[in-house]
Amino acid sequence: MSLSICIVNWNTRDLLRACLRSIESYAPPVPVQVIVVDNASSDGSAEMVRDEFPRMMLIANQENKSYAAGNNQAIAAATGDYILLLNPDTEVHPNSLENALRFMESHPEAGAIGALQKFPDGRIQPSVRAFPYPALLFFEITGLAKLFPRHKTLAGYRMSWFQYDRLLPVDQPMGTFLMTRRAVIEQVGGMDEQFPLFFNDVDWCYRVKQAGWIIYFVPEVVILHHGGAGTSQMRPAAIKESHRSLEIFYRKQFKKRLPQPLFSFVIGLIRISLRLRLRGHP
Repeated sequence: MSLSICIVNWNTRDLLRACLRSIESYAPPVPVQVIVVDNASSDGSAEMVRDEFPRMMLIANQENKSYAAGNNQAIAAATGDYILLLNPDTEVHPNSLENALRFMESHPEAGAIGALQKFPDGRIQPSVRAFPYPALLFFEITGLAKLFPRHKTLAGYRMSWFQYDRLLPVDQPMGTFLMTRRAVIEQVGGMDEQFPLFFNDVDWCYRVKQAGWIIYFVPEVVILHHGGAGTSQMRPAAIKESHRSLEIFYRKQFKKRLPQPLFSFVIGLIRISLRLRLRGHP
């Protein structure tokens, strides 16, 4: 059993350093390969990895090839039986990587797992969502989800009712931490690069579940997540890109599965949501 950890970085040098140190401190007792893809950072991230972590593999891009493409670069270089996609603004807790590997070994039906994520102050970070099916998007955009945050249908997209102390199958854990197995990558492929920043993990999880695998949320796997270190550098562009990617996701996965009037209605909802967000509405 071996593990490849794939990290795509853009201008988060200090957080990346803390992430890599946590991996070194809490590495599982198996061969571990760490691959850092740096997307042309201007803060010295690549030089830091080269100088301070010489045993880790560094792929230093001369241009920002996007998060999805960077992950695909790392996946192509990965040699492990298990592959972990990990954000650079995270730190793994003691035993987390070992617990994750143990879970994957004992659950052969698991195509991927997500972790319990905590803010630096110890609060649990919401990190599980359902797929954005039409009804769930409608409840979200119209505000019904916020009015009834404990309702399992009306608040079904963000799953604000989810209990983070339980092992459960889920649709899409946050891509901050996604561990999968080589067999899954070989079956469904890597990230779709038409989603450069957002919804690449959603699309990937959707393909994994369509292929018959189960995705689990595993509370015994714990990480610290600072959150938004990369995307916070590019708002409101990130809001536009997120909605654009959601629309692409719908065109890819649902256009042929939904009646045309319903499909057009959902696309209209997405565009209304974008206008509301850009005007400052939550």
